[in-house]
Amino acid sequence: QVRLVESGGGLVQPGGSLRLSCAASGVIFNRNQVGWYRQAPGKERELVARISSGGTTNYADSVKGRFTISMDNAKNTVYLEMNNLNTYDTAVYYCTVFLSLPPVRYWGQGTQVTVSS
Repeated sequence: QVRLVESGGGLVQPGGSLRLSCAASGVIFNRNQVGWYRQAPGKERELVARISSGGTTNYADSVKGRFTISMDNAKNTVYLEMNNLNTYDTAVYYCTVFLSLPPVRYWGQGTQVTVSS
């Protein structure tokens, strides 16, 4: 059974930083595509960043240069380092892993990030 557990969310002031973690069980992260999505109130869930099994990373334009996705293979954990946060980054952040055979996507429960002064 695949289980993803996010942590690291919280309240931070504009310009601040947070690091989100996503620990997995039942799946090996570095053999699959792993990503972070977010959903703000009243908006659709959107891709923030993802990392492929080969280590290629992609970012939403709105977070390029501020967010970094990384993976610790020994801990089977993915991180999202978020710097220079602004109020538009306020959302629930979800960790996700996509398995290709058969094609199925798993989600974590989400962690709230609130950027406010």
